[in-house]
Amino acid sequence: MDKRTKVFICAAASYWFLSVMAIIGRSRKRKRVARREGITYAPMFERDRKRIEYLNDKIWRNDTTCVNMLRMNKARFFRFCQLFRDHALLEDTIHMCVEQQVAMFLHTVGHNVRNRVIATNFGRSGETVGRYFNKVLHAIGELREDYIRPPSLDTPAKIEGDTRWYPYFKDCIGALDGTHIRATIPKEMQHAFRGRYKHCTQNVLAAVDFDQKFTYVFAGWEGTAHDALVLRDALACEDGLRVPQGNSLTYVLSINLFIKITGSLRCNLTTHHMLGKYYLVDAGYGAKPGFLPPFRAVRYHLNEWGRNPVQNKKELFNRRHCSLRIIVEQAFGALKRRFKVLDDASPFFPYETQVDIVIACCIIHNWVIEDGSDEFNEPDDNDENTQDTIYAGTTSENAIMLAFRQGLADQMWADRQSHGN
Repeated sequence: MDKRTKVFICAAASYWFLSVMAIIGRSRKRKRVARREGITYAPMFERDRKRIEYLNDKIWRNDTTCVNMLRMNKARFFRFCQLFRDHALLEDTIHMCVEQQVAMFLHTVGHNVRNRVIATNFGRSGETVGRYFNKVLHAIGELREDYIRPPSLDTPAKIEGDTRWYPYFKDCIGALDGTHIRATIPKEMQHAFRGRYKHCTQNVLAAVDFDQKFTYVFAGWEGTAHDALVLRDALACEDGLRVPQGNSLTYVLSINLFIKITGSLRCNLTTHHMLGKYYLVDAGYGAKPGFLPPFRAVRYHLNEWGRNPVQNKKELFNRRHCSLRIIVEQAFGALKRRFKVLDDASPFFPYETQVDIVIACCIIHNWVIEDGSDEFNEPDDNDENTQDTIYAGTTSENAIMLAFRQGLADQMWADRQSHGN
């Protein structure tokens, strides 16, 4: 092969190689151009406009619609959103303001709907809904110490202003009880959460004051756990439930000496001061320092001025005890009416998130009460509808609290017989 032929072949090969590379380059360029042409910001502005229109027309059009959708009226909702701005817990993003973030959260817990429903209604992706739900949940949890506070040690106005309860319960600081919240649990663990209900539940212990505000919430126990066991764990926790009491040594020695001398523990200022404060509880918890239950096996579902008047001091005590303790049932009722995620079908979240949701709902409940009247509070003064649940296997009761309860019942009955109150 001569030199001229070799040059011709090399030139042809070079031309072929360059032609192939040019074709590949044009193909990649067309793909890049096509990709760039697919990115446009104009539809995002239109989508944001439609999102705001949905909020204006379907969420906070008026108070009735806002309560139905977000479980609070318009003015209260915007004050609630401002709370997060003031505490620097939430902030507006490029395409989502704080109001939209909070609205999605409240609609979810208020109606127990799935992320895909919220995503469709609010024009968001499922990932966006889940991400902002967790952000709002965390922000509400940061307010726990501000809104779930220990009760005041002063005599509650509700007790002080009524001769049925004053001075007998003047050192009572609230009522304590447990409630069962529906839970979604992995199949292999469901046996521990399915107790007296057909569905799985978590056992939530809570204390409330006489304004229906939660002063302590302990969530996460299995539905099969006994209420007394949950209370014992709450008392054992480092940052758990605390009931203000008198000096322990003076308390025990003084009460024992008083009982030996008088044979009973009368309701007077001295014994009240020595015993300290206490919560009203049902019979399932038993009598122990700081917790006062009713008498067991004694009726109290009575109409005092009806056909079944009270017959003795224990019935009188139980009736008045119940009429005060019902405040915790009313608080649970208002909480579950507002947030259907606590009372409807099983929630669609991991169990750890379900526990956090219970705490968050209690925080919102307290904030609403401090903000003003509660749309979901339906007080029921008819204590005949309450149930005094007595469980088997209750731990031994404290003799001092038993004597204290008997002294209260004696004093109530004596006052009723002499003054008719």
